[in-house]
Amino acid sequence: MGESDGRDWREQRQRAVRAHADADERRREAERAEAAELVAWFVGEAIRRGLPPVPLVAGSYSGGGRYRTGLTGWYVDRAATRAVDVEGRFYLLTVPGGLRSRLFGAAPEPHPAPLVVGAGGRDGESVPLRELLTRRLDAGKDWP
Repeated sequence: MGESDGRDWREQRQRAVRAHADADERRREAERAEAAELVAWFVGEAIRRGLPPVPLVAGSYSGGGRYRTGLTGWYVDRAATRAVDVEGRFYLLTVPGGLRSRLFGAAPEPHPAPLVVGAGGRDGESVPLRELLTRRLDAGKDWP
């Protein structure tokens, strides 16, 4: 194998890697768009069904405290670690915590909603986003 053969192989390999990365990014972007549509649907349905939004509270990573956030919306899991605000943004409600958060509240950042919630988690329990949101809607006002 000559020097030009090795260079051609490396260039071909680099093009293949870039094409794979580009395709993966397009797939992730399509999933984010689909999940955003589901979250927007959820907010519309929650309002239509008369589900009152509640003040959202975040928990610390260590599990040692609860902190006000200034956000209003609906918890979508029973552990109250995931929520959707009235603006249609998805949140993971865990924060570093500490004295500052206790005094001034926490400011969790919105996250792109996953199409499968809990995928890759240690407990092995995952649920499609549509199912999670539908469960919350079906529970109505009878939610912890």
